[in-house]
Amino acid sequence: MALPVLSSSAVKFRRVLAHFPQELSLAFAYGSGVFRQAGASAEYGETNMLDFVFAVDDVVTWHMTNLVKNRSHYSFLKFLGPKKISTIQRYGAGIYYNTLVPCNGRMIKYGVISTDALIEDLFHWKTLYVAGRLQKPVKILAQNENSKLQAALVSNLKSAVIAAFLMLPESFSEEELYLQIAGLSYSGDFRMIIGEDRFKVQNIVKPNIAHFQKLYSTILQDCPQVVYKHQLGRLEIDKSPEGQFTQLMALPKTLQQKITALVNPPGKNRDVEEILLQVAHDPDCGYLVHQGISAIVRSSSIVQSAKTILTAGAKKSVTYSLKKLYKMAKGELKKPS
Repeated sequence: MALPVLSSSAVKFRRVLAHFPQELSLAFAYGSGVFRQAGASAEYGETNMLDFVFAVDDVVTWHMTNLVKNRSHYSFLKFLGPKKISTIQRYGAGIYYNTLVPCNGRMIKYGVISTDALIEDLFHWKTLYVAGRLQKPVKILAQNENSKLQAALVSNLKSAVIAAFLMLPESFSEEELYLQIAGLSYSGDFRMIIGEDRFKVQNIVKPNIAHFQKLYSTILQDCPQVVYKHQLGRLEIDKSPEGQFTQLMALPKTLQQKITALVNPPGKNRDVEEILLQVAHDPDCGYLVHQGISAIVRSSSIVQSAKTILTAGAKKSVTYSLKKLYKMAKGELKKPS
């Protein structure tokens, strides 16, 4: 199964891509500058910051070339050189962001992640940082013929569906499924308390149901544990202990470890399969899955946010944080009464 590439003109995004070293295994644009969010005007989408992620095989060489081409994009860390920048990149979610960069008349933010780190996150949800972004609609701009990366991209979507199934009731709407999936990477993220609009997940999903369907419809149609009533926009899943155990065993490795740590008392040396069988019979199974996801996101988001002070520099960090707080305040003012 090939990862769906969302249609519509990508010229403005490819013009941005032309400013950077071209040795990319994957490049994609995401966020409100690409897909309209509820509550935002059409004009806002044409003026707000564009977000990109670049996956590269050789991080040191890529940063070395980018420092020559785009030295002004980096904070004071540019004086440390590409090797130190690459070392700093490995902390947190394994991604290095340059933010508030002027490019082609727009402000952009771009993150650089190694292909290997991305593949690990997609398969195992080590941080759920970039994997979480790829569970929502993105615009793929460049992708090489890396079959392992392609398999990891599809695996990440399947894992998102399974995790959502475990947290949903026996019957639910397609919109409820996509709200659950879109919220996975925000679970436990402290920025959802201060710094993000608390209606962010709804704002992402509601105007973009068709884009979510492009990502997930084939997976849902092929999944043996779900009855997908596409015409009605409804789904029914197997919530028996046997069904939940099958789903728990298919979850990414890191999430399985987080769940087992929640229910396995210290000193007890039981294997993962035995513990997950216990969880499958637990009425709080969905809550335990949610807590496991929150534990992954919490640790990576805190370290990644702290790292931003170094990678962006103090002035840009303050400016970026103020923009986030402004968006959060606007969301609060528009909240339903």
